[in-house]
Amino acid sequence: MSGPASVPVMDEQLTAAPLVPWELVVWDDPVNLMSYVARIFRTYFGYPQEKATRLMLAVHNDGHAVVATGPRETMEVHAQAMHAFGLWATVREAGA
Repeated sequence: MSGPASVPVMDEQLTAAPLVPWELVVWDDPVNLMSYVARIFRTYFGYPQEKATRLMLAVHNDGHAVVATGPRETMEVHAQAMHAFGLWATVREAGA
């Protein structure tokens, strides 16, 4: 019988990939009232009235707005929450 196989030791420096921020984009839709969208931004994200209104107006006037930025997993959770509130939302790499 032979002994356990030896595993070669690799002398490499491993570095983590840089953290790339991701964006949560909320899109305009023909269904939700502007006041409802602003209320969701206030209650879910905890944004003050002014910021929630500014983001809601960007969604309405520009067709979309970046409402949050952070790690991909967090933005995906936020997107699912927006879907649960009936809003259209996607996640994209920042700067894309």
